[in-house]
Amino acid sequence: MIDEQIKAAVRDIPDFPKPGIIFKDITTILQNPVLCQTIIDAFAERLKGLRVDVVAGVESRGFLFGLMLAMRLGVPFVPVRKAGKLPHAIKQKVYELEYGTATIEIHADAFKPGSYVLIHDDLLATGGTVTATSELIAEMGGVVAGFTFVIGLNFLKGAARIKPISDQIIVLAEYE
Repeated sequence: MIDEQIKAAVRDIPDFPKPGIIFKDITTILQNPVLCQTIIDAFAERLKGLRVDVVAGVESRGFLFGLMLAMRLGVPFVPVRKAGKLPHAIKQKVYELEYGTATIEIHADAFKPGSYVLIHDDLLATGGTVTATSELIAEMGGVVAGFTFVIGLNFLKGAARIKPISDQIIVLAEYE
């Protein structure tokens, strides 16, 4: 099963980026090209029948499998970046974090209005960043086709937060 393969490959880093957090490091997955291909195959299989015109990958680890998935689906890839990282005209969204705010940006011409945009990130935690990404995509005239994640931390309830945006939520390895 793909979930077991992913969990066997993920490295837990305790107390990163701050005490009490157990960081799920996916760089160990990237060392295994067969597993990377299996992950893309699993996403592609689960996405059959879903309209996807564009894949939007959330900075920065969402770029890794997001780009591979876009290539597999034969659609453009759009990077969703932190503020100040994109060189052309941008649209941006400021959103709330547990302590303070953050800003994400997308190039203003990244996709045509009416495009069905699949949002990809490596990990679903609270869902805050992908919710902000969804809002920005909607403000730009896009339609959120769904979400894909390599890992989901179910105890943080991110899926419940994003389900009203789209019930097309694919998580390959879930931690309770």
